[in-house]
Amino acid sequence: VQLQAFGGGPVQAGVSLRLSCAASERSLSAYNMAWFRQYPGKERESVAAIRWNDDSTYYSDSVKGRFTISKDNAKNTLALQMNSLKPEETAVYYCAAGVPLRSLVSMTSPDHIDYWGQGTEFTVSS
Repeated sequence: VQLQAFGGGPVQAGVSLRLSCAASERSLSAYNMAWFRQYPGKERESVAAIRWNDDSTYYSDSVKGRFTISKDNAKNTLALQMNSLKPEETAVYYCAAGVPLRSLVSMTSPDHIDYWGQGTEFTVSS
């Protein structure tokens, strides 16, 4: 499956932003999906994940209650709705896919990701 994330750009702190990830060649309904982010000089860290068969979700503690991961199987897209953005969340965001055999928890580790999309970057200014 090929993934392409988009929706980045400059935003002000406190506003909302929605990232999207378009899948091609395969249906994303067959994969566990996730969003990661990467700060300069740091490893990619998990933001949210969603399970392929029942839409169970996982969120990192730092975004829980503010971010929502969702997918539209008909449009073959993954989304990340982000509310109340903070300047420290300026990063490159990546969508990712993992084979169904992997657990939802395993999708929080970059080592267990099977497919990465190109990142989309946004800057949150104070």
